[in-house]
Amino acid sequence: MTDQPHTHSDPPKERGAIPGLLKGLAATARTLGRPTHTAEYPDAQPHLPPRTHGVIALLEENCTSCMLCARECPDWCIYIDSHKETLPATTEGGRERQRNVLDRFAIDFSLCMYCGICIEVCPFDALHWSPEFEYAEVNVLDLLHEKGRLGQWMPTVPPPPALDPNSAEPQEVTAANKPARKAPEARP
Repeated sequence: MTDQPHTHSDPPKERGAIPGLLKGLAATARTLGRPTHTAEYPDAQPHLPPRTHGVIALLEENCTSCMLCARECPDWCIYIDSHKETLPATTEGGRERQRNVLDRFAIDFSLCMYCGICIEVCPFDALHWSPEFEYAEVNVLDLLHEKGRLGQWMPTVPPPPALDPNSAEPQEVTAANKPARKAPEARP
């Protein structure tokens, strides 16, 4: 410990309210001449960046009712109903096949937190981000959107970005382009 006494600096002297008020008015006067950055929505539509996340769109033809999106959703806001349909054999002596048929696909946007996990886990690219954001409802119960309404947003989904021309070729393409292996030669 040191034996020196602690020195306290004196607090700044009060100059009164008038200088502070004048500084505030000067700051306001400086900003009056600058252009504003506020867009008057809905009169002026906002300029959104490409690939903006707005609402989730459904491509019904790609959905196989695998339920991955509903299981992975942290809010449990996706509702899927389906049934199995038996398809006849396509060849003589073949067996019948079964496939899932989507009866109901609904997302409750009053519960959804727009995390995008459902879009990421979908193995068949049935769910996509649409840049649409104007789907407000007067009644919160109307935010439960069925597959018909979710499908209406598919035309607004932008195409995926182009691949980088300098990137490596995907492994799947490389494997598909390899020549077939030769059959091993028989030993004499």
